[in-house]
Amino acid sequence: MKRFISCIFIISTFCIYPIQSKAATFPCSMVLEPIDKNLENAKGTALIYKVRLRPPSFARTNISILGVHLPEPSSFGNYDSYEGFAFKPSEISWRFRLYPTSEIDSPTWAGRFDEITAKLENVEVQVRLSNSKNEKLGPPILRSNINKCR
Repeated sequence: MKRFISCIFIISTFCIYPIQSKAATFPCSMVLEPIDKNLENAKGTALIYKVRLRPPSFARTNISILGVHLPEPSSFGNYDSYEGFAFKPSEISWRFRLYPTSEIDSPTWAGRFDEITAKLENVEVQVRLSNSKNEKLGPPILRSNINKCR
């Protein structure tokens, strides 16, 4: 009888409290790590949260990115800036410009995108090199996955 009651308790626990999906709960943030381990000082962060824009509309998701101690983009070739890039593999991607602050030696690069309506599961967030003149996107410098969002 005790086994029967224990089994019912365990089964009802899984039915009442289902296992959470891989979707992150918002707001959350994550650390963006350098792909090239030689860029030991380069780091970034992404803040992801729901935002309601004006005029009143339905909630959307915002991704804000900040990158620090990034090398001069031109040191990698024909690049002059950085962009934030987020994507769901084989489904959709978002890209937005990051703007440098006025610090002389190593500016902080920051930007945001407020128009995401898709469900954010299995999304990778990156800081990528960019050529603003021809709008070519270069390789990623920093990255993380939304599954690491806390």
